[in-house]
Amino acid sequence: AGEIADEVTDEVTGAPDVVVVAAPPDVAAKAVVAALGRWPDAVVTDVASVKEAVLVDVLDSGADSSRYVGSHPMAGRERSGTAAARGDLFDGRAWVVVPHEGSTDAAIKRVREIATAVGSAVRIMPAHEHDEAVAAVSHVPQLAASIVAACLRELPESAVGLAGQGLRDVTRIAASDPRLWTQILAGNAPAVRDVLRQVRDQVDDVVAALDALVDAGGEGSLGTLSRVLEAGNLGHARIPGKHGAAPAAYEVVSVIVPDEPGSLGRLFGDMGNAGINLEDLHLEHGLGQAVGVAEISVVPASVEPLRAELTRLGWRLHD
Repeated sequence: AGEIADEVTDEVTGAPDVVVVAAPPDVAAKAVVAALGRWPDAVVTDVASVKEAVLVDVLDSGADSSRYVGSHPMAGRERSGTAAARGDLFDGRAWVVVPHEGSTDAAIKRVREIATAVGSAVRIMPAHEHDEAVAAVSHVPQLAASIVAACLRELPESAVGLAGQGLRDVTRIAASDPRLWTQILAGNAPAVRDVLRQVRDQVDDVVAALDALVDAGGEGSLGTLSRVLEAGNLGHARIPGKHGAAPAAYEVVSVIVPDEPGSLGRLFGDMGNAGINLEDLHLEHGLGQAVGVAEISVVPASVEPLRAELTRLGWRLHD
């Protein structure tokens, strides 16, 4: 950790106004303290996904923490490195700003300005509240995706070949860096453990219901399964929609797309020419065929005009 902090501070020349520490949780505090010491006039923030442990270490260091304001842009991807960078990564995404009691108003304002400058929506939270929130909406979902994906390791190829968009959606983030996520989970262990206990209780209920169906005729078991699934509907309905707005009801138009260069671009162009906005997109690859299915989400009022226009232009639609 010390070597990383030294490298960071040694490579920078001049006197920056703001220092952004982008380091894993286990070394973030060390780098923050080093930056506070080297640049006594700079505001320092970090973007680690765990906040309380970093804050405690910074406060315990004795450094001038009045210029430190933690933050966390909720805009990560499953791929890392410059090749995976995107100019719109932060657009409309939440950026949590995590001041502490000693943070100056000027430092808080400066960190807020960074977030808004890249198009993010600022949320202010204390460190402990942030960690509890991300345990539920980020850290445990990562574990869930990894656990489901791990179950595919010994599955026959004939079975894996049947995978559709649902499995891809559930396991997408399972491709994330295991080393980084080990540090994140360890840094937020108390909150992650508490959420996982809730998940375990629900999984235990489902397993018990399935055992009853298999072994004892299943009296009452269907009710348990239904309650779990209905609770999932309610939870899903609370997930914010685009740009943090309330969830919107979209409808899907399924279009068969040839697996050849330019096909998707042509489809999007035809939609744009028709004045129809694409709200969301899923791609389903055809099993053993040189085509895919683009599942296009649009507002309900656009469904029939879109279907009519695409049919006129020669696109094949799924009913």
